[in-house]
Amino acid sequence: MADQTVEGSPGPIDKVTDIGRDIGEYIRQQRNNAKISLRQLSRLAGVSNPYLSQIERGVRKPSAEILQQIAKGLRISAEALYVQAGILDVPTGGPVPDAIRADTGLTERQKQVLLDVYESFRRESTAAGNTDDPSDPPPPRAEPTAERPADIAGEE
Repeated sequence: MADQTVEGSPGPIDKVTDIGRDIGEYIRQQRNNAKISLRQLSRLAGVSNPYLSQIERGVRKPSAEILQQIAKGLRISAEALYVQAGILDVPTGGPVPDAIRADTGLTERQKQVLLDVYESFRRESTAAGNTDDPSDPPPPRAEPTAERPADIAGEE
């Protein structure tokens, strides 16, 4: 049975075109944020200038390999481009990863580094058997003593 669409609603071909346009706009935005020209990105990514231009304009939909090369040229995570292109689902997270991803003051590269560090701490904590409830209050601070002056005890 052929795909049927209601008049005015996008069909499968339109959806692919939208994905191509979305990823192209995203790449252009990241390139502009990085303050590099189309030619510079073309050289850095090893993708021809005309092809990269077609991707940015939504005329071509890049493969995962091309997205990886572009991500390398932009110095952002390939995962970010894969999610934008619809190749990967949006990663699950929680309040901390969601806040990092939502921060418009960070570049994609900075977000990825923060997420990597956060996840490594989570894995380390889990491996050590630390299952503290994050809503538990922090342990009490050490009080200053004669052997432990205020600056060492964490007091100012």
